[in-house]
Amino acid sequence: MDLNPSQHEAVRYLNGPCLVLAGAGSGKTRVITRKMAYLLRECGYQARHVVALTFTNKAAREMNERVRTLVEPRLLRGLTVGTFHSLGLRFLREEYAELGLKRGFSILDATDAQGIIQELLATTDRARLRSVQQMISLWKNAQLDPDGAARAAQDADEAEAVRVYRSYEATLRAYQSVDFDDLIRLPAQLLQDDESVRQRWQARVQYLLVDEYQDTNACQYQLVRLLCGDRAMLTAVGDDDQAIYAWRGATVENLAQLERDYPQLRVIKLEQNYRSVQCILQAANQVIAHNPKTFDKTLWSELGVGDPIGVTPMDTDLIEAESIAMRLSASRFERQAQWKDFAVLYRGNHQARIMEQALRTLRIPYTVSGGQSFFDKAEIRDVLAWLRLIANEDEDPAFIRAATTPRRGIGQGTLQALGSEAARQGVSLFAVAAEVTEALLPAARQREAVYGFVRLIQHFQARAARRGGAVPPLLGAAIQGDLLAFDPDPVPPAAQGATDMPDMQNTTTPPGQAGLAGAAVGIDGLRGDDAARVLDDLLAAMGYERHLYDTVDERQAQTRWSNVLELLEWLKRKADEDDMTLLELVQHVALVTMLERSDDDEPDAVKLSTLHASKGLEFPHVYLIGVEEGLLPHRGGDDEGDVSEAAVAARVRRIQEERRLMYVGITRAQRTLQISWCRKRRRGREDTMCEPSRFIVEMGLQAQADGSVPGASEMDPDRALSSLKNLLKR
Repeated sequence: MDLNPSQHEAVRYLNGPCLVLAGAGSGKTRVITRKMAYLLRECGYQARHVVALTFTNKAAREMNERVRTLVEPRLLRGLTVGTFHSLGLRFLREEYAELGLKRGFSILDATDAQGIIQELLATTDRARLRSVQQMISLWKNAQLDPDGAARAAQDADEAEAVRVYRSYEATLRAYQSVDFDDLIRLPAQLLQDDESVRQRWQARVQYLLVDEYQDTNACQYQLVRLLCGDRAMLTAVGDDDQAIYAWRGATVENLAQLERDYPQLRVIKLEQNYRSVQCILQAANQVIAHNPKTFDKTLWSELGVGDPIGVTPMDTDLIEAESIAMRLSASRFERQAQWKDFAVLYRGNHQARIMEQALRTLRIPYTVSGGQSFFDKAEIRDVLAWLRLIANEDEDPAFIRAATTPRRGIGQGTLQALGSEAARQGVSLFAVAAEVTEALLPAARQREAVYGFVRLIQHFQARAARRGGAVPPLLGAAIQGDLLAFDPDPVPPAAQGATDMPDMQNTTTPPGQAGLAGAAVGIDGLRGDDAARVLDDLLAAMGYERHLYDTVDERQAQTRWSNVLELLEWLKRKADEDDMTLLELVQHVALVTMLERSDDDEPDAVKLSTLHASKGLEFPHVYLIGVEEGLLPHRGGDDEGDVSEAAVAARVRRIQEERRLMYVGITRAQRTLQISWCRKRRRGREDTMCEPSRFIVEMGLQAQADGSVPGASEMDPDRALSSLKNLLKR
């Protein structure tokens, strides 16, 4: 397909900074990749001076694959196409000394960081723990250090979070570690403070392209400005109507800020949609028109008017799920479609469970997007931390997790002492622990705990036949690739799908796999003890089953222990089938958890997804459920009754973001869109009366919002099957 006039202009414009306002389905990836090809083939740019950034590994991989079909390989050497966080990691690997880090600094993922924060908070209140962790993340994304956060704190809860933030930062320094947010914050800070570093990187990045610009936070925006410098050779591609991540620090105002910071900014609008029929686009345009606009745009399509959007009121959420399942099955039969042509989208993860039950009743295959990876479950990460440490004793995050889970007398004080000494010597925590002295840990009890742990790890290292060596070529390539392992789209986990393991059907690449990938460093795969026997003995030595029953209730402990046994059985089976040692198994797990499933492997199944997780996807037929006041738009927090100016302004911003989320949901549909809402919804043990969402009226569908559904009442399985057969006969 040739470029349309607006796309062509966006590709060719090089007279300064350029903002491409790319509406949903308007071909933005085509513009970015064509522009990269234009820079390399026709404008004389060397690939090593061109950088393209996006937010997910999947998007980076797609851009990389597309540009490689447009440009001959010799012109691509050195081209950077990756995520903000992979670029940040590359920066830290080069500039670690300037930031007071050792060469082998560690990267803590969200789970490891949460463990430190929980220790500092001294609480088991999960909601409070998540709240403090998010506050710290937001402060870092806003480039506020603990002193800046203290000045910004507005109440006692935030003051306590500041105290934790200060101690958390001290702990990271002692561990010679950085967290996920530091991968952006520290490069931006160093570029701001050190002119020589700034000049060196500005000379390297001669043209910068940024995808999904509306999702940048203040720190990422600063990083972009510092990399571009006064030359400002920048193309930013974004859509203010799809800015849905304010809760994680993203600010749509960055689009308007571009115009203020770069008065010469060229704004180019992509308004032709290649995805959806016109009636869907008309509804999307009408709903988003109720938001204030920095840049006006109106989506249009040449794909025809399409079928009218349906709005179906339901009596209860149970009826809604049963009805959607039946209608979906009938539609598939009528249209001779595949299951994967259908998606059911919803605002909250809790809505997935009842929908899953309805689909299972009718034996409809489905997958759940945004679900938690099997390898990201706490109990699986606990066991894998031991394996990672056995394979690579220099991996500090694995040391921290293994030494403290299960607890064996090594607490925060001991870890801080080991971390400070490791930083002073420039070695790993394990290296210090192996030679721990009375001067470092005066208490005999502390030393014995450390000695015992080190001896245990060394015992299993010997059995696993570990010795120094190079990273195996395949794993080395994976580690040096787009990292990456980081996928910064922290959509709240949805309900689990139909499969967990080992085919990874509902697995998403968890953040923080840099540490896991590092498990292979120093391995050259000597044949060692039988892997199955070593795994059994390791699990027994860990005392992990007893740890679970001591720390969580019996039902949770049984579930988690079952997951651990499932992991072990899978590892043993892989070892037997492929004749692997324990060390080779660690390498295999590292690769499995890093690699995301390709689109070619997408099963023929209905997609269940939160609206947040659906961004970037498209489906021929979409069912958008639970479109009710209080759910979509989502009801806010404790400020609903607050009439202060600040609280009212916050509610207005929240509704605007919810409206953008609705817009994202509408524009996922290519051919048909069906919307439903419930008159009564079960919340906990109570039934709550509901009203249709204001967004239905804003879409211009008010006549349908209060309609009725013949026979919309609860059905037993026989009656449901009969109704389905009747639908199929029509």
